[in-house]
Amino acid sequence: MQILSFLLHLSGAVLLLLFAVRMVRTGIERALGPRLHRAMGTPRGPLTMMTSGLLMAMVLQSSAAVTLLVAGFAGTGGIGFAPGLAMVLGGDLGSALLIMLLSFPLEEVIPALLVVGGLLFLKSQARNWKQAGRILVGIALILIALRYLREAVEPVRDSAILPALAGYFEKDFVTAFLTGAALAFVMHSSVATILMTVAVVGIGALPLAAGISLVLGANLGSAFIPVWLTRRAAPSVRRIPVANLILRGFAAVVVATLIDLLGLPDSAARLSDAATLVAVHIAFNFCVLSLVLLARPLETVLLRVMPDLASNKTPKPLHRSHLDPGTTDTPVRALACLRREVIRMADVLSEMLAPTMTLYQSYDRDQARALTAEDDILNKALHDIRLFAAELPHHAMQKSEKRELRALVDYAIAIEAAGDLLVKRLLPLAEEKSVNGLSFSKAGFAELSGLHKRLCQNLQTASSVLVSNDLIGARQLLEEKAEMARLERKTRKEHLKRLSAGVPESFASSDVHIETAYTLKEIHSWIVTVAHPILLREGQLLDSRLTDDEPAPALR
Repeated sequence: MQILSFLLHLSGAVLLLLFAVRMVRTGIERALGPRLHRAMGTPRGPLTMMTSGLLMAMVLQSSAAVTLLVAGFAGTGGIGFAPGLAMVLGGDLGSALLIMLLSFPLEEVIPALLVVGGLLFLKSQARNWKQAGRILVGIALILIALRYLREAVEPVRDSAILPALAGYFEKDFVTAFLTGAALAFVMHSSVATILMTVAVVGIGALPLAAGISLVLGANLGSAFIPVWLTRRAAPSVRRIPVANLILRGFAAVVVATLIDLLGLPDSAARLSDAATLVAVHIAFNFCVLSLVLLARPLETVLLRVMPDLASNKTPKPLHRSHLDPGTTDTPVRALACLRREVIRMADVLSEMLAPTMTLYQSYDRDQARALTAEDDILNKALHDIRLFAAELPHHAMQKSEKRELRALVDYAIAIEAAGDLLVKRLLPLAEEKSVNGLSFSKAGFAELSGLHKRLCQNLQTASSVLVSNDLIGARQLLEEKAEMARLERKTRKEHLKRLSAGVPESFASSDVHIETAYTLKEIHSWIVTVAHPILLREGQLLDSRLTDDEPAPALR
């Protein structure tokens, strides 16, 4: 009975910890998500990228989330291998620093965090203040979960089972290492796994040596999470997660072996066991950060092992279908092919969108014809997807597979519709501007360029969400839809102000400006539909924006 009670209390503490970590991350994502996403998509120097990754991981409370986002940008060409790996390794260190902050004795501030956070969340009408309240309550719940975890372990610390298990882990560091890796992977959170280990070691229920093996194993498990989640993605998406796994995993194995053979340095004796464990974790990730120097040779190796699907004798990768008719009798493989094909369509659309504003500056008929030809590729891809979906054995598919099939076909339709808008509305508007010798005002063109840049960035985000089914990214996309609508309304207002001020360029190009802004917003609306099935599945999408109360019928 004591064992059952211990397992029940331990499970409750662990699940509360996971919920609290997710609650904080959700609050931060809802408050800062789009800005964080845009900051990540801006390439900079290696040191700056490391710092960005570090801060991003501390904010998101997950190095795995940073790795997935970087992998998505790498897959669309938005970030190179070396800068992307630098950001991922910086994220690993940021996650370690976050654990240090959360492991401080902060129980005295729990009531204040609950009161302030609860009032902000329940009473504030401002969106960012409401999310700030969610974050504060989440931090308080993390601290409560850690205390609950220590209290759950305390009664069995002197029993026969826990000391025996702790002694076994202390003698067999390999088992402890693999257990830590498995826990981090199953919990999908190295932060929660390591905080739990620090709490247990801190009360003396687990020896320091066993705790170190568990923590180093958690580093391996955390690095494996993004590799697993991107296992069906294109090689360009998978290279950075695999490189992180190679560097972090190999370093974890080496360090665990060396500590088991040589022990910790004498200086570690000055700290408590819990503080030593946190210090080892930070030092390990700081040392792994230096392995970014191996980025170039590692990229060369991975390009050979995981080459891009390209050949001089075959069409461009973006023009070659990924649908394999031989997989239609196996739904799992067929859906993987279908997902790759929809990702290809998104990449074609991204290639089409890139030069759009250049055509507004200097119209090129040959380039416009090339974009029209790429739209034909989207049309053919959608036609092939419909035929491919029709050939699948729907009677043998599970409900989840049918939902995934519908979502993929729906998004293929959305991408094709976006391509049509580009070719049938934006290109004619660019041509009209050129033929009539029109020009935008400097402010007007800057506003349209901003809308176009945001559209391209969010298409990259949509591709990442398509690969990972990431709930956080899906929420960001829907929030960006509202922001895009706001910016389109803003440029209309600013344009009317310029008309009132008598700006001559604005008078001549008024129709082109307004229609271009509206079309960019429409294309964006199609792109973000990838988020709908994910949010619907998680119960985070309302069926209607109407209020529940119907208006009273008019008296006659």
